Amino acid sequence: MENSNHFGKVYLIGAGPGDPGLLTVRGKSILEKADVVVYDRLVSPGVLSLCNPKAKMVDVGKMPTHHKVKQSEINKLLVKFAVEMPGSIVARLKGGDPFVFGRGGEEALELVDAGVEFEVVPGVTSAIAVPAYAGIPVSHRGIATSFHIITGHEKAEAGDSLSLDFENLAKCQGTLIFLMGIANMDFIARRLIECGKDPKTPLAFIEKGTTSNQRTVMATLETAGETIVRENVTAPAITIMGGVVELGKTLAWKKNLPLSGKRLVVTRAAKQSSGITARLTALGAEVIETPMIETRNVLPYCHAELPSCIANSYEYDTAELADLADFEDLKDFDILAFTSTNGVESFFEQLFTAYDVRELAGKKIASVGKITEKKLLEYGIRCDYVPKDHTGEGLGLLLREVVDDESRILLLQGNLADDTLLKLLPKATRWIVYETLPIAELPEWKCEAIASADAIVFASSSAVENFAQISSLSSFVSRLSFCIGRMTEASAKKHGFETVTSDETTMDSLVKKIVEYYTMGENA
Repeated sequence: MENSNHFGKVYLIGAGPGDPGLLTVRGKSILEKADVVVYDRLVSPGVLSLCNPKAKMVDVGKMPTHHKVKQSEINKLLVKFAVEMPGSIVARLKGGDPFVFGRGGEEALELVDAGVEFEVVPGVTSAIAVPAYAGIPVSHRGIATSFHIITGHEKAEAGDSLSLDFENLAKCQGTLIFLMGIANMDFIARRLIECGKDPKTPLAFIEKGTTSNQRTVMATLETAGETIVRENVTAPAITIMGGVVELGKTLAWKKNLPLSGKRLVVTRAAKQSSGITARLTALGAEVIETPMIETRNVLPYCHAELPSCIANSYEYDTAELADLADFEDLKDFDILAFTSTNGVESFFEQLFTAYDVRELAGKKIASVGKITEKKLLEYGIRCDYVPKDHTGEGLGLLLREVVDDESRILLLQGNLADDTLLKLLPKATRWIVYETLPIAELPEWKCEAIASADAIVFASSSAVENFAQISSLSSFVSRLSFCIGRMTEASAKKHGFETVTSDETTMDSLVKKIVEYYTMGENA
């Protein structure tokens, strides 16, 4: 069948072995704009978090003993989405690399027969990445000059009818890497020994490689079967055989990271979470980004100079009209007080729509704390006033102390801000420059990931409140939370969380506290 330009395009994307940092740049760019994502069981929550939040997510995950959706049905499903959704981007997300024992070739052939355009986006295969995360190089001068990737996913009871060439594999001097072979490894090991391979050959089983649950179990060829039973080695796992395995005792770097083995849920708004996510990931944690709130700008009340397509598209649905920003009046104020990074971003986005930074000439700038102060610096603005107590009350008391009665103060806040500042500064004016909306529900895959997390990271009391309201998160096993600031801590305690709170209301302090907790004990 000839290719039709009226069909959608299918991308066969390798998700890598688990760590979202190993997803390729090309794969990430496609997932961010995909209309449909058809994904497997082995795709990690961290990778799924990178998908377009508006995409239709289709779980076709396969379990070791049964298939959730048969491969033939998956093939047809890809064609169906492409044909029924003209011009769409259909992402087929597969663990590892789609062409390394991933049956991506079968899916591609089905797409060719249907005349559907496709592209293959290679992924990092677990055969190389997982041993690397365990400190085992698949090749090493003087030990192994070749490596061989073999599927162990065969029916062992078929005996010698197996397609594996045990005679040649036993003679091979290179590294042997078996994928998907745990259930058959006792049989495979015995056949290799029968064919002449040294029973003392070092061997390693690596479970759930590159994830927070990665585990390496050492054995030899002759003890493979009993080790699997004794150590309860389970899929997904790879088996690596050869002299290079011994290097894992010296080069295992990941397990030495302070947060290795920890799965942490970060609840900051999506556009704010990348900084703390990067830092926690670099320290070894697996991070599940799970925003509890989202924000959007509140369009200025007077927007005559805005393009009509923007001005006419906004509905004032939650904010009081009296508190909406009117940038024509900005000249009337002497001090601008920012109480959050969201307020900073929303204010400047709106300011730059019709005006520019010269509107701030001669004005003093106040920030509620160091995080907001840092955000202002990104816009080239240095703060004149920052309280030692990084709270609304601290900011109000500071301004009341240092500002004379004639100064006109403008508070730039969100729609959920309380009246603390207005009570302390009764002559101040408040503009609502953004509104906070709760996340109503989460996809099933994310709820499952959160349920087994070690702890949750809260950066605001509103995030705590919304987390507590989402019924699907009631299965969250751990009640440990890391909080920034006293107000966040109080909200978490109210909902029954054990709390560990940063010494300062900064992300650096919060990350430091998380590391201290796991490396020095809970009394750090």
